[in-house]
Amino acid sequence: MSADFVYLASGSPRRRELLMQIGVPFQVLATSVEESVQAGERAADYVIRLARAKALAGEKASASAPQPVLAADTTVVVDGRILGKPVDRDDGERMLLALSGRTHEVLTAVAVADGARSDAGGGRRGPAAEGGCEWRLCRSEVRFRVISAAEARSYWDSGEPHDKAGGYAIQGRAAVFVAALSGSYSGVMGLPLYETAELLAAAGVPRWR
Repeated sequence: MSADFVYLASGSPRRRELLMQIGVPFQVLATSVEESVQAGERAADYVIRLARAKALAGEKASASAPQPVLAADTTVVVDGRILGKPVDRDDGERMLLALSGRTHEVLTAVAVADGARSDAGGGRRGPAAEGGCEWRLCRSEVRFRVISAAEARSYWDSGEPHDKAGGYAIQGRAAVFVAALSGSYSGVMGLPLYETAELLAAAGVPRWR
């Protein structure tokens, strides 16, 4: 069964840009999901849980006009610690200096909920599927050069890192900190396009339009 478009359950302008890059027709859908880390939760489980929760919340919100719903969640991990969005200046500068001169991991989970349409078409489900929602996990490693405290302050003052997981945006001014990248550039941005295209193809969503 083909789809006319996909709902994007995210307010991220970067995810919108990435979908436009590969020509995917989409409509933005507002959802609200609690993003606190559960006690003892591993980083991979955390991002998968949130991506699935956002996609399923979007599916519920769009039940009157069903189309596949795409959602994603990204987190930065260093020393086993999950670095979410900084809460203030001190937190943002602390995050950046914790990444200085080191390699960290970026995990992005992407999920597509298409339960109503899949049930009507015979219950199509893939290998990484649960609860009416298929997902993929993208792992990347990013190595930063040494960052001075003055640079961390200046970067915070730019406004760019305020709403970014790990306190930086690889596609923005923080590109000057990146010494090496192993994995998916789009995944570090917040929407791994290889995995996303795979899920959208399974859901019948067109691309290259």
